[in-house]
Amino acid sequence: MAGLWIAHVTVTDDEAYGKYAKLAGPAIAAHGGEFLARGGRFVQLEGKERPRNVVARFPSLEKAVECYNSDAYQEALNHARGASERELLVVEIPD
Repeated sequence: MAGLWIAHVTVTDDEAYGKYAKLAGPAIAAHGGEFLARGGRFVQLEGKERPRNVVARFPSLEKAVECYNSDAYQEALNHARGASERELLVVEIPD
């Protein structure tokens, strides 16, 4: 079963978050992740609205979590900390 990485983000420091994005993309790809949505239009129906929403598909929930815990992604994440407010979760879906 595949894993969807779903992030809801409010960027508070564009420059620092840009460094995160530059490093995060290759780290995600290295773990088999592919972006399905990055930003773009959305309709907030419930909960706290975040202006940036990202969905990436991984081969499995485990690969998505492995990516998050990888050295490469953690290096990228260092730039997002303090530069954004985020929620991130992984959901397992059938292939």
